[in-house]
Amino acid sequence: MSKKTTIYDIAKKLNITAATVSRALNNNPKISEATRELVLETAAKMNYERNRLAQALKSGKSYNVGVVVPRIDSNFFASVIRGIEEELHPAGYHVIICQTHDQKKLELANINSLLNAQIDGVLVSISNANDAANDGDTDTSTKTNRKDLNAKENDMFSNLIRKNVPLIFFDRKKDIKGVSSVVINDFKGAYDATQHLIDQGKKRIAHLSNNRDIEIFKNRYLGYKQALIDNGLEFDESLVVECFSKVEHGKKVTGKLLAMPNPPDAIFSVSDFSALGAIQEITEQGFKIPEDISVVGFSNEPFTKFMELSISSVDQSPKEMGRIAAQVFLEEVNNGNKVKSVKHVVLSPELIVRNSSLINTTADVG
Repeated sequence: MSKKTTIYDIAKKLNITAATVSRALNNNPKISEATRELVLETAAKMNYERNRLAQALKSGKSYNVGVVVPRIDSNFFASVIRGIEEELHPAGYHVIICQTHDQKKLELANINSLLNAQIDGVLVSISNANDAANDGDTDTSTKTNRKDLNAKENDMFSNLIRKNVPLIFFDRKKDIKGVSSVVINDFKGAYDATQHLIDQGKKRIAHLSNNRDIEIFKNRYLGYKQALIDNGLEFDESLVVECFSKVEHGKKVTGKLLAMPNPPDAIFSVSDFSALGAIQEITEQGFKIPEDISVVGFSNEPFTKFMELSISSVDQSPKEMGRIAAQVFLEEVNNGNKVKSVKHVVLSPELIVRNSSLINTTADVG
C-alpha cells in the first residue's frame, strides 16, 4: 500500500514550511491567495487527503450529520435523504443515516449514538409509535409506555438543544421552541384530495387515517373533514378509520368499510400503501374503480404511477424538502455566536390525478 501524502511532503515539494501548508489548507487569512491556490493545486496533484479526525479536533466539528427516519424502504424518505446529501456533500459533510422502524426506543437509541459520535447536527422525522405497536413492540403498545417514551423523546431533544447541536425536523415534527422544521401543507394536500373526489361526484368519502397524535396525520384528517363541511356534505365519524401505513392494514380496514350497510363511494388514505391495500380489497369484492369507489393516496410513491390501475396521490416534494432541511442546518451551523434564526418552512403539496379516482375524463391525468 502506497504511503499517504502529508503536509510535509507538500512543503518539501514547494520548498516552504509545513506550517505555511497547514495555514493555506485551512484558509488562514495571513496566507496570500497565490500561495493558497498553489498549495491546494499541489495537494490535489499529490492526492493529499486530510486527516478528518485531526481536522475535527482542531475545528471542533466532525463534519458528520445524523439523519433519522422511520424507514428507508420508501421512496419518500429515500428522496428526502438524497436531497439532504446533495446539499451537504459539497459543504464537506458526511451523512449518517439511522432508521427507527417507527419505534421510539430505536429513535432514542439512534440519537444517543449520534450524540456520542460527536455529530454536528441532527435532522429528524419522528417515529409513529402506533405503527410499531402493531408490529409486536409491546413496550409501545400501551398508552402508559407510549407516554413514557414520548417524555424521554422530549428530554432527548431538549438535551440536543442544551448542547447547541442543531436540530431540524422534517415531515413529521414536534412543536419545540427554537427548533426549525420543513414540512408540507398536509391540511391543503388532504383538502385538495377530498375536494377532487367531491368534484368527481362522490358524496360518501371514507378516510384511512393514522395516529393523529402526530401532526401530519392530524392535519390530513382536518383537511379531509373541512372539505366535506365546505361542500355541505355530512361528516360521518364512522367513515374515519385508523389504519397503519401498510398494504395489509389498508386491505383489512377497507373490508370493514365495505361491510357497512351504506358503504363509502370513495376513500382518501393518508398513505399510498394503505391506499393500495384498499384497492386490492375493493377489486376482490367485485367493485369497479373508480366508478363504484374512487381511491386517492398520499406521498406519490413510484408504484402509484406504474400500476395497471394508476393511483391518484398527493406529491410531497421530498427531494426539495431534504435540500431545504439541509440548507436550514447549514445556516444554523455557520451562524457562529449570532442569534439563531428559527425557520418553519411549509411546502405546497400537489395532487396528482390518475385512474383510481378519475371519472371526469376532461381532467388531467398525472
